[in-house]
Order: sequence, then C-alpha cells, then structure tokens
Amino acid sequence: MNYRKFGNTDLMVSEIGFGTWAIGGGSMVGDTPIGWGNADDQQSKEALLRALDAGINFFDTADIYGLGHSEELIGSVINNRKDVVIASKVGNVSRNGNFTTDYRKKYILQACEESLKRLKRETIDYYQLHTARLQDLKKGECIEAMDQLIKAGKIRYWGLSLPTFNPFPEAHYLMSHLSGSGFQLVLNIINRAAIPLIKEVYSAGYAIIARMPLQFGLLSGKFNSGMNFPDNDHRKHRLSEEIIEEYLRIQPVLSQLSDRYNMTQAQFALSYILSYREVSTVIPGIRTAGQVFLNTEGIKIITNEDRDMVEEMDFTRLMGMIMNKG
Repeated sequence: MNYRKFGNTDLMVSEIGFGTWAIGGGSMVGDTPIGWGNADDQQSKEALLRALDAGINFFDTADIYGLGHSEELIGSVINNRKDVVIASKVGNVSRNGNFTTDYRKKYILQACEESLKRLKRETIDYYQLHTARLQDLKKGECIEAMDQLIKAGKIRYWGLSLPTFNPFPEAHYLMSHLSGSGFQLVLNIINRAAIPLIKEVYSAGYAIIARMPLQFGLLSGKFNSGMNFPDNDHRKHRLSEEIIEEYLRIQPVLSQLSDRYNMTQAQFALSYILSYREVSTVIPGIRTAGQVFLNTEGIKIITNEDRDMVEEMDFTRLMGMIMNKG
C-alpha cells in the first residue's frame, strides 16, 4: 500500500481508503432506501480487519450510514487505534420518518458526541459537513461548530463533502474564507466535473477524498442489463435499466484499456483516479474481505496518454441520465 499526504495536515493516508456506507446495511428513512441492501455484520467486521492487514489506514463513514450502524461496526473493530485515520460526517438526518439536513451549531456539537461514542474514540481525525450547501455555510453556525470542536479536542481537522454534480460554489466559499482542511468530491471515469477543482484546491493546500470511484458499482464491469436491486438498496432508484444499458454500450472501450494493463475494470477505474497526484485517497465502497483484495491489489500508474483517452470519451448522454436520477 502506498500513502499520500492529506493536504496540509500532518496525516498520511492510504491511497485506497475504505468507504463504509455499504456496511451500514439496508436502512430506510420512511419509504426511502439510504443503504445498499442488507449487510452481514460478521462479513463487515472481517472486511475491516482485512483492510487493516492490507495497509488501509483511512476509513470514511457518516452518522447517517445505517443510522449509526456503520460507526458502531468501526468502533467494535478499530476502536481508539492511533495508527488509523477515521473520517466521519454530520448533517444528514432522519427525523420523524423523513430525510432532512441539520447544520445548526447545537445539533453538530451533539451529533459529534454521539459519533464519538459509537466509534469508541476520543477524537475524530477528520470530520466533514455532509454535503452542506452554500446557504448553510453562509449562515456560519456549522463552521463555528467545527472550529469549536477542534478547540475542544473532539476532532483534529474538518472539511466538506461536496455535492455530486456541481462542487464549485461550496468549495470556493470555504477556500475564500480559509476554512477547513479538505474536500470530499465525486471523481470517476464517467463523472469528471471536479477535475478543474482538484487542481485548484490542491494548490491551496486542501486534502482531496475521491468518492464514488466505481459509480455505485457501474464501473466494476460486473453489471448486466438484467441487474435487479432489492427495495432497500438505493441503487434501485439510481441505476435504472436504461442507465446500465447505456453504460454497457460504451463499456468495451474501457475494457480494452483495462486489458492492456492486465487489470480488472474496477482496478483500472481506481488507477485512473490515482493518476491524479492531487488526490489524497480514493474510497471505494467495501463489504467483504474479498472486496478488500480486489480494491487494493493490481493498482498501477496509467500513462498520461491513456488518461487523456479516457477523458476524450463522451459520456454526456450517460451523465445526463445519471443526473436525472439524482
């Protein structure tokens, strides 16, 4: 495992991190699925242990994942280990059977205490506002809360998990106010909207976490037109049959590139992201010990020419379909 500096912080993080959304299980908020279907806790614990053995030291979670269950699993396995970097998020809330957000100072301070208990940690290494929008940042309470948590020793650093399709306004606001230490953003072969931004925030000293590297599994090369997701899997609504079929139409070109490097399509997708030196860590979602192996082995540096070839591919139609699903 290789490690990279986490922005201007004193943290060194594994190039491949562990995205823990899926191990939270198939939670629902009202009729809305907010997870990835049912998960086996024993398998999840084994995956966490295997990740540690593989050199993964960066684990990304959120209090909304499994309505706290993801944090609880991390707490049961990793506890207060000092050689592991734990990142969590706050602001997405299930309240009275509805999904909403809350970026009030009082709420964030309380939510952090509850996350610390579930994680069994004295301090959260990196605490993120979970897709807070510009109007939330301008109110100032969420930024005040983060600064207060740092002073109290509850968190070491904080940052912002940016919106999926237009990450620029919120990132520019924090940078202009010299606030926070990093950004989590979407970057993958299909969604390349953040590429201009990563160069900008890297130059300003911010860490970069790349999420959704496989576009909810679409880029793994394992999907077919007959895919069917359970009702408690959010992908049932986000990855329609039309989206999968459109991707399958253009998949052969990417398959040729991954074959050239003797990599799986998932490994190529991760390698593509890590070809950007600005990225601190990439966080594929992991459920099982086997997926730890698949996501950490065989990562290679791809040439600038092949990266350019990927970026010359036109995914406009596919991205439009994905954006319509939210």
